[in-house]
Amino acid sequence: MWCKYAPEEVEALVTKLAREGNNSSKIGIVLRDQYGIPLVKSITGKSVTKIMGEVGLAPAIPEDLGTLLEKAVHLRTHLERNKKDLNNKRALQTIETRIHRLSNYYKREGVLPPSWKYEPKAASLV
Repeated sequence: MWCKYAPEEVEALVTKLAREGNNSSKIGIVLRDQYGIPLVKSITGKSVTKIMGEVGLAPAIPEDLGTLLEKAVHLRTHLERNKKDLNNKRALQTIETRIHRLSNYYKREGVLPPSWKYEPKAASLV
């Protein structure tokens, strides 16, 4: 392997970057661009999220679901101001469909508690 980092060094870098407040995708980009580490999983045998979870820095809601929740909140506030924007009304429906599908997957996998439910009004507080 052409990568010059040991698995322990990569885990230490991931932990350091997570403590600085970076999310898992940002950590992957920083490791790739600044350190020349192509894939964390091929070196350590664990994903960035799993390493963050072992250290106790994993987010409560998975990153992809959190991003969809943020998009839904932004679209909802836009639609409150622009009630006749039918294209974005449809976009909100598709985003909420993805939120429901993804949350069902994470409930099945045990990442989210079975009682977790998407509520648009509560999502705006996140």
